[in-house]
Amino acid sequence: MYPNALTQLARANPFSAPLFTLRQVEEAARSPAAEHGPSKRTLAAAAVAEGDSCEFGSSRYFIMCGIGGILSCGTTHTAVVPLDLVKCRLQVDPDKYKSIFKGFSITIKEDGMRGLAKGWAPTFIGYSMQGLCKFGFYEVFKTTYSDMIGEENTYLWRTSLYLAASASAEFFADIALAPMEACKVRIQTQPGYANNLRQCAPKMFAEEGLWAFYKGVVPLWMRQIPYTMMKFACFERTVELLYKNVVPKPRAECSKGEQLVVTFVAGYIAGVFCAIVSHPADSVVSVLNKESGSTALGVLKKLGPKGVWKGLVARIIMIGTLTALQWFIYDSVKVYFRLPRPPPPEMPESLKKKLGITE
Repeated sequence: MYPNALTQLARANPFSAPLFTLRQVEEAARSPAAEHGPSKRTLAAAAVAEGDSCEFGSSRYFIMCGIGGILSCGTTHTAVVPLDLVKCRLQVDPDKYKSIFKGFSITIKEDGMRGLAKGWAPTFIGYSMQGLCKFGFYEVFKTTYSDMIGEENTYLWRTSLYLAASASAEFFADIALAPMEACKVRIQTQPGYANNLRQCAPKMFAEEGLWAFYKGVVPLWMRQIPYTMMKFACFERTVELLYKNVVPKPRAECSKGEQLVVTFVAGYIAGVFCAIVSHPADSVVSVLNKESGSTALGVLKKLGPKGVWKGLVARIIMIGTLTALQWFIYDSVKVYFRLPRPPPPEMPESLKKKLGITE
């Protein structure tokens, strides 16, 4: 039996790793299933529920999650291209574009309303590919890592699991995104360089070779990996806390619409933190892709401590809205295609017995 203080710690400490090691006092009798090795599925409530179109963790499940990522990221990032354009211009030319409203007015005056849509094609293609890898691989890595550490550790270390799975997924997602991100920034921040993707990509390749499309991948990792780790871990834990402390009834008793509202709220909260964490690296990426021959370290020195925070308000508005809509669309895709949607994790019965927790 463990001390009551440790029991309370295990129940009330949502973000820290467990500070104790579990030991079974009595060896439970081995079940026939245990004789044949560990279970393949250790995520809480991962079994197929009635009405689901596929098994949790199946190939179809991962493919459909990837499609949900395409729809959620590609559409939302394209929808906010005007705000993203102004944000990028604030970062690379703060003397000319002094505020969000000034940025919009100057852009419309110089380029007309159509100028606000510059860079929509590389944005749509790039972030669709990123969404495919981000959400699809997140589900793959989350399931894989959970199977590796077992059911009890999956619950105890769930925040670390979300962080590790999302970081792993974003590593590959940024490789898919980098070429289109480089084109987008050139189109949006270098007047006269190129008006669209068909003009920009061949010109960049002719002038600088293949490296032109990937020189921003390291700053992208610096920006996107912390962003995505915050996005997924904060969202998962916020959903858990909302159902525990705010929503007046269990998730199972909520309608699909009510569950999607919780998804949207948790997504927006996560998005605000994402924007703050990733903004300095975002400023570096914007300037780096605008200026050929520049380096991440050189851009960082040039911007200085204050310069890296230019455009933060625009990014908070953009990323908060984006993240909320992305989670809403992603969860809606799961609802529409009847994919498994496990509820917030609960402590396994075996762990409750080890901690001496009784209902």
